[in-house]
Amino acid sequence: MALMYTPPDAFGLVERGLYRTGPIHPTNFPFLRSLNLRTVLLLSTDTGSKSLQAFCDETGAVTLPLGVQTWRPNIGWRPVSEELVKEGLEAILNVNNHPMMVICATGLHDTGTLIGCLRKMQGWNFNSTIVEYRSYTGGQGRYINEQFIELFDTDLVTLPRSLPQWFLLQQKILEEEQDRSETPPSSAESHRPSESSSSARSLVVDTPQILSNTLAQR
Repeated sequence: MALMYTPPDAFGLVERGLYRTGPIHPTNFPFLRSLNLRTVLLLSTDTGSKSLQAFCDETGAVTLPLGVQTWRPNIGWRPVSEELVKEGLEAILNVNNHPMMVICATGLHDTGTLIGCLRKMQGWNFNSTIVEYRSYTGGQGRYINEQFIELFDTDLVTLPRSLPQWFLLQQKILEEEQDRSETPPSSAESHRPSESSSSARSLVVDTPQILSNTLAQR
């Protein structure tokens, strides 16, 4: 009899070797085994369901209960603590933890906030980050979580020594783009009729329309 590969609710691929999900059930085990997970990052303030514990015991995946370890009684207006996001990002960016799966009680808000802050570190623009966040939350998105992503200070994060290749590549691209933007044009180029201005005009994009189309396709 063939195994049924059923992903958990709110499951998604974030980057190579990095996944996100909501609660898991025994019916999801065959699918999750195929990921060969090394680490499960728990963002909720409990140690995970019995199903999750059974899965980790069976596969040897290590659980990181950051939700419990970083819990504080009063974090003000924030939906999650900065410490949780900081330590979560440092765990995610340590390639020695991969393949890794990030999980919270719903797979939507805490996980979505952490992944949104990761996108910020990757240089995504805010609109694209929020489109991804809302593609999981649907009509349940929370403005306060989106505000946290926008205001989160990525300088709080200490980069591990062993970074994933996808992060290194993105950082290289960002550095090259910054170098180009800081390099003044040569004299000849400054007097040459600008092709980029006309190209830029032809590439003006209706961002709200793209966002609505993207959400409609989900």
